[in-house]
Amino acid sequence: MKKLFYYLLLLSIILSSCGGTKKSSAISSGKTKKTSSTKKRVNTKRKKIKSIVSYAKMFEGTRYKYGGTTKKGMDCSGLVYTSFKKGEIVLPRTSRAMATQGTKISIKNVAVGDLLFFRTNKNKNVINHVGLVIQAGERIEFIHSSVSKGVTISSLDERYWNNCFAQVRRVL
Repeated sequence: MKKLFYYLLLLSIILSSCGGTKKSSAISSGKTKKTSSTKKRVNTKRKKIKSIVSYAKMFEGTRYKYGGTTKKGMDCSGLVYTSFKKGEIVLPRTSRAMATQGTKISIKNVAVGDLLFFRTNKNKNVINHVGLVIQAGERIEFIHSSVSKGVTISSLDERYWNNCFAQVRRVL
């Protein structure tokens, strides 16, 4: 009987010490660290996107120049290439090559910083124009460089751009 009492006492001590305040505390702090680092990554990404968009907007009004990447003149892919390069993200130089980067997403999921691609040449079924989304939601606006207006802001609501729209890609 005495042995049984000691076994039960020993068993109860072992079981009660295995539970958990320290264990759950460690799990809890691990989740906090993970959530904190995730928040930091999201905030860093948001800041980078905001910086890229702000930089692109600085070129608004710049005249169109095929192959241009400066305030003296800029084409559509030059604007996107230069803006992302400023954000330390290197993209290919042409809109067709850019359209292979990142992840293709649905227009329903478009967000600021995504790239819109267009097929503006009715004779060729190839992507030849790109714009950077600067506003998402009910109205999608993008900054790009067009032959007629230079660097300007347009809306996907405009018939011309809506009819030429090809795809959206997220590179950041």
